[in-house]
Amino acid sequence: MKDQAAQGVAGGRVRWGALLVVTVLVLVTAGIYAVGAYQRFEESRTAASSVGTSAGGQIPAAPFVLFRNTASGQGYGNAATVPLSDPGGTRAISGQDCDRVYGSLDSVVCLRTNRGLVTSFEAAVFNRNWEQQRSWPLPGIPSRTRISPDGSMISTTVFVTGHSYATAGFSTATEISVPGGTSGNLEDFALLVNGERLQVTDRNIWGVTFAPGQADVFYATAAASGRIWLVRGSLSARTLTAIHDNVECPSISPDGTRIAYKKNDGGALAAHWNVAVLDLATGQETVLAEKRSVDDQVEWLDGKNLLYGLPDETTDGDSNIWKLGTDPAEQPSMFIAHAWSPSVVH
Repeated sequence: MKDQAAQGVAGGRVRWGALLVVTVLVLVTAGIYAVGAYQRFEESRTAASSVGTSAGGQIPAAPFVLFRNTASGQGYGNAATVPLSDPGGTRAISGQDCDRVYGSLDSVVCLRTNRGLVTSFEAAVFNRNWEQQRSWPLPGIPSRTRISPDGSMISTTVFVTGHSYATAGFSTATEISVPGGTSGNLEDFALLVNGERLQVTDRNIWGVTFAPGQADVFYATAAASGRIWLVRGSLSARTLTAIHDNVECPSISPDGTRIAYKKNDGGALAAHWNVAVLDLATGQETVLAEKRSVDDQVEWLDGKNLLYGLPDETTDGDSNIWKLGTDPAEQPSMFIAHAWSPSVVH
């Protein structure tokens, strides 16, 4: 019996030893692969850019388009600008890595990922000379950001759980930075549906857009109990009032009369987002001609055209910005190749 027990102990040690060796080999192999992948990524970033670029020492005079450059080579992932009159021309590269960007005449907000032994996320604000003015930590993966027309307020949306709006069970955190403080998580605002306060804890708020000429008013998406609404927010009253169903990632028109957004017609398990426009006065909804699924917060190019990003169909990590007229008869067209997260500054 003792011999059998000793053999059992010895066999257990051999098995644990073999498991330890296999584990070490797996970790070493994974480490070698990660280092190699990182080196290949860094080499690709130092190669010559696949598009015409110049050093962006200063935000240009308006009008211009600000975006995230996704062209391969130097400047990949950097915030960049092009003149609005020449969107396909030479792009001025800022040198600032951003996952999401948005700009005004005097400043740019950049949501970014800081990779290292411990990955962290932050929002940073830059002046016209690309000098950082302030920054603050974000609690999750960058998703959406906007600046109010007067530049005084900044909204941020991040994924606390999940990494896509098509992912079941995702959770977001959305805040508005105001002079002297912050709104806190908009999930703490009162959600009013049909005149009554909705008392639920499973809510998500995302995709803020600021109403022009109304410092206290913003619009956003609210979701709770399996339903989704466009909500009109009040910072002073700390309320979110539902005004229309099935509106995601709203973007208000320059004159404040219409909301462009993505509208899911594919269901919760197979999301497919159409681009639509809502007339705030009449409640009339118009679905536009884009047939591809648009998982983006649409940007207004002008009073008659929209911009949005779509992943490139041939290259991983690349994307393109498309233009779409608000007339439902108009078809989409390429606006800026190898770009993402458009922001139009007039």
